[in-house]
Amino acid sequence: MKTVKEISALTGLSVRALQYYDRIGLLSPAGRTEGGYRLYDDASLERLQQILLFWELEFSLKDINRILSAPDFDRNRALEQQIGLLELKKEHIENLILFAKGILLKGTRGLKPMDFTVFDSKKMDEYAAEAKKTWEKTPAWQEYEEKRKDWKPGEGAVVERDIMALFVGFGALREGDPASEAAQKQVKALQTYITEHLYTCTDEILSGLGKMYDGGGAFTENIDAAGGPGTAHFAARAIEIYCKK
Repeated sequence: MKTVKEISALTGLSVRALQYYDRIGLLSPAGRTEGGYRLYDDASLERLQQILLFWELEFSLKDINRILSAPDFDRNRALEQQIGLLELKKEHIENLILFAKGILLKGTRGLKPMDFTVFDSKKMDEYAAEAKKTWEKTPAWQEYEEKRKDWKPGEGAVVERDIMALFVGFGALREGDPASEAAQKQVKALQTYITEHLYTCTDEILSGLGKMYDGGGAFTENIDAAGGPGTAHFAARAIEIYCKK
């Protein structure tokens, strides 16, 4: 576990920025010291790497939060998109360097009049927009949006309450074996409820949710608040075992 000051020294982010990330639910600590100071684990650091990569690619914090919170977020797919964007960015910068060298060596006489094509970053912008759409318009997200249209006033709060009640059930089992029949039945109940009320929760999506539950931040805190300390980790382990069967 690392303190907020250690994370700041490691990444170059200010302590104030890390505090802000926590406040908006983008990157919450995995725990706190007895004195209340934030602590970050390896899962938090992995999430922070994703945040910083998207930030370098000029995604807004709002977009980053939405992408990382997508029900079927896939780390490898995100990395492939980030690599693609970085390669486009590299190509753009290399073209600018060549353009600047041309001016230095030949002067403006060797260049086409009013040639600004080298400054065109449209291809990179289009790729970034498409990457955002990948997460905003996944089948799971679209299904969720459709179901939510039919919700009656207050139904969202009921769904949230029911899901938290399922985590209370995980909390009652957290001292036991996550591979036990009771724990596996609880995972199945969670998957079924999500499918019926939110979106089709495939094993792949469920596996991603499990990692998110145990990844620190608001999800982990809320689950542990409902079921007791360690509930999010226990639920994640039970989900991992369930999805591997």
